[in-house]
Amino acid sequence: MTRSVLLLPGDGIGPEVVSEARRVLESVNERFDLELVFTEGNLGGIAIDLEGQAYPESTRAVAREADAIVLGAVGGPKWDALPAADRPERGLLAIRSDLDLFCNYRPALLFPELAGASSLRSELVSGLDILIVRELTGGIYFGEPRGITSNAEGIREGFNTDRYNETEIRRIGRLAFEAARRRSGRLCSVDKANVLEVTMLWRETMESLREEYPDVSLSHMYVDNAAMQLVRQPTQFDVLVTGNLFGDILSDIAAMLTGSIGMLPSASLNAESRGLYEPVHGSAPDIAGEGKANPLATILSAAMALRYSLSAADAANAIEQAVASVLTQGLITADLAAVDPEATLVGTRAMGDAVLSALQAQ
Repeated sequence: MTRSVLLLPGDGIGPEVVSEARRVLESVNERFDLELVFTEGNLGGIAIDLEGQAYPESTRAVAREADAIVLGAVGGPKWDALPAADRPERGLLAIRSDLDLFCNYRPALLFPELAGASSLRSELVSGLDILIVRELTGGIYFGEPRGITSNAEGIREGFNTDRYNETEIRRIGRLAFEAARRRSGRLCSVDKANVLEVTMLWRETMESLREEYPDVSLSHMYVDNAAMQLVRQPTQFDVLVTGNLFGDILSDIAAMLTGSIGMLPSASLNAESRGLYEPVHGSAPDIAGEGKANPLATILSAAMALRYSLSAADAANAIEQAVASVLTQGLITADLAAVDPEATLVGTRAMGDAVLSALQAQ
């Protein structure tokens, strides 16, 4: 049975890293006889330039039929002068909403070879393996009303609405409990229930799920404390679940603990396990086109697509093992330069070549 993979290179370094992920996917497609069919589309700034919208109808039509979507990155200074509603990032929010990609998995896994590149001392991050489960289609990023107004005196005011209902909280909560059950059985729910009513409801709803998962230990933590604990003792965490805004911030903090944001994949899933897979890093316009970008986060995102949406866990494992092998060989990209002065610095294409070689050597 054929399965469709939509590739959205996007902006900045997106085309460079997606190109390497495609080569890796094509390799495992042949090796494991996966019958994957690849198409490409536009999202973000490139879509604005070519089709007039950040999430054009041509992409929408293909995305709704795709089994998995691999995205590079969106945005850049070229489009910063556009009105907020017309910027490239709105395309990303639109595709998440359109496909109901409400569950975001952001793993923060430290490869032992990269401990020296972490923002923290190696003894604090050794063994780090965290999964942040972020609600992705609700909260303050999507809540209405929102906008900027002026009062009678001409003073401008910006406002946004943080809004969640019990159904939205319960469905992300169940996936987080199930993820914790598959791991060490520890789940920490992050909120600001001492101040915000929306997260008071969040905590109450998470507590209501506790009885369904007696084998999972549930704890709660305020977001400011969680941020502090991530840089104080990050290995205390296993699975964290939180809303859209807090998850955005905490996952980027966790990213730097692993040595580089260029190493971290993510998965955004709907109820049918169809999903959008993308590296956590942005479009990095300062190095776009220079062949310096680290493609490993996008390659690992492709592995997540194989695992969660394409029912190809063996192929996903093979890719992850190949990435680990490449790091063991001492190959690094520029973002990892602090790891080891004796390591071999390579560019985007060469790193993709190394992963392909490691796959073939398995």
